[in-house]
Amino acid sequence: MSISTSELQLLCEQVQIISIRISKFIAEERKKVKPSDIESKGSANFVSYVDKTAEKYFVEALKELFPEAGFIAEEDSTLVKAEKYNWVIDPLDGTTNYLHGVPCFATSVALLDNNIPILGVIHEINMQECFYAWKNGGAWMNGERISVSKAASLKESLVSTGFPYEAQDWNDKYIALFSNVQKSSIGIRRPGSAATDIAYVACGRFDAYYEYGIHAWDVAAGVIIVQEAGGVVSDFSGGTDFIFGEQFVCGNKKVHADLLDKIKKHFQ
Repeated sequence: MSISTSELQLLCEQVQIISIRISKFIAEERKKVKPSDIESKGSANFVSYVDKTAEKYFVEALKELFPEAGFIAEEDSTLVKAEKYNWVIDPLDGTTNYLHGVPCFATSVALLDNNIPILGVIHEINMQECFYAWKNGGAWMNGERISVSKAASLKESLVSTGFPYEAQDWNDKYIALFSNVQKSSIGIRRPGSAATDIAYVACGRFDAYYEYGIHAWDVAAGVIIVQEAGGVVSDFSGGTDFIFGEQFVCGNKKVHADLLDKIKKHFQ
């Protein structure tokens, strides 16, 4: 089966409704989370019952919405991936921010067709901003069309990044790259939610974003939103392994090219 553009638009509208509803649950639970509710999945990588419950709500709703699709999700490893269509879910991107009361965290949902994003919805919970796109439908935020920035070069750009907490052997290279980009741009920001970073590139708040050690559920929704907003997405080599390859770069065409040149000098 194939999905038409009009069907994708309807799916996207329905995913927005689901995302906003689950985001309300996440917001309401924030002050209820106790230290005993928090589990560590590794160094600086946390999860709580809120993440797990939100993911359960997403899975239930998306199964009903599109039963043919499988799932790739952050918290539940028992979910089954399908051959063609798969939902990719991060129920709470920016969990560390959430647990510390730092106002930058989001839900992120994408639909893949043979591993290519065709629909994405990112809902930043604190600002109640819903970023979304579907294939050939443009990119939007709360009903307004969005596009990437018009910055002409890296030196005119505000860049966002994150730091890998699993790939510690890359730290020296990553810090050297950070220093290089910092000196070559207006500055760097590190909000702590990859999905939000990418959404902000799509609407022109950031001119580019890069990160290593990133996962499919962090970036999949952002891929289609940035692309439909006129931006460029790649891995650190400039290739196409940016969803499952744990390397991600996006920006407008000119800034992406400048940033990629810097990255390649440190990661060859």
